Amino acid sequence: MQHPDARTVVTDYVTLIAAGEREAAIALFAEDATWSYPGDLALSRTWRGKQEIFGDFLGQIGVLFAADGLPVITLTRVLADGPQAVAEWTTVGTAANGAAYENHCLGVFTVTDGLITAVREYLDTDHVARTLLA
Repeated sequence: MQHPDARTVVTDYVTLIAAGEREAAIALFAEDATWSYPGDLALSRTWRGKQEIFGDFLGQIGVLFAADGLPVITLTRVLADGPQAVAEWTTVGTAANGAAYENHCLGVFTVTDGLITAVREYLDTDHVARTLLA
């Protein structure tokens, strides 16, 4: 069976998340996928499995934003080589405390058999602490 390449899967994932199509985005992840979030924040650790990634981690980030300030995600670049793809995106919104949030993010994705199996995200964690978690 022919599976989509890493570039296609990662581009589809970020595009679906940006469009608010959560269930379709979740379907692109392997059940045992991991997502590593850097730094010393309460969110910083390796999240394991779809439930942790989308329920406990990404699924809860929305509460850090104002109801009318949910983030706009814009994919700016995807580079891929074999099962690895690097995606760059910006996230712009208003924090629940009213602070302006704009962060430039980068994720190193591993794709196996058409599913995302691992993500290592890099972003300005100091900005997250000063805005979203202040």
